[in-house]
Amino acid sequence: MAIASIFRVSCTLYVAPDWLHNRCMIHAYPVLVIAGSVRARRLCPRIAGWVAEVGRAVSGSVFEVVDLRDWPLPMDDEPGVPAAGQYLHEHTRAWSRKIDAAEAFVFVTPQYNLGYPAALKNALDHLHREWSGKPAMIVTYGGRGGGRCAEQLRQVCQGLHMIPIDMMPGLSLSREQIEGNSGEIEPGTAFAGHLGELREAFEALAAVRGARGAG
Repeated sequence: MAIASIFRVSCTLYVAPDWLHNRCMIHAYPVLVIAGSVRARRLCPRIAGWVAEVGRAVSGSVFEVVDLRDWPLPMDDEPGVPAAGQYLHEHTRAWSRKIDAAEAFVFVTPQYNLGYPAALKNALDHLHREWSGKPAMIVTYGGRGGGRCAEQLRQVCQGLHMIPIDMMPGLSLSREQIEGNSGEIEPGTAFAGHLGELREAFEALAAVRGARGAG
């Protein structure tokens, strides 16, 4: 008999054989890898894609990259308080559904002037309940890795009642990469020295996700 796997469909817990689990992966709650930069000539989508590949390799889970450029959310255009969940605009309701359907989050963001991009803060602040209680992992990048940015983002995640893991990998960009500003990067090569740290962080995220599911 095949070893059983556990997955959820329509908020109900099921136990099914591996073959059925594999065919029904589309119904699994994904881990969203949110690319936090929308600037022109950005590196974020490539880096987020690579981070997602590492996550899949480590855990075998469903990882989906979410590019904030594909989710335009005008600044402060909702008249209500996000915590009330009464959204006026369809773009906010669509964002709400996207975030609500996720199991966990990986935020991939550059460090700008020791902080993180306004577009990411705006995307976070548009919602409230949808983030609550879910594990989160923070991956930053920049000339010095992005530790200041990561700490600020961690505080906001805590304010939204997420469960951020302690490890926050900071990927260091070379001076040539920064000054070149080409918008091109091969993350697997550029960040090869950070791969072990990134894998370890994904293992920690998997542990938190597992503990939350068991609870």
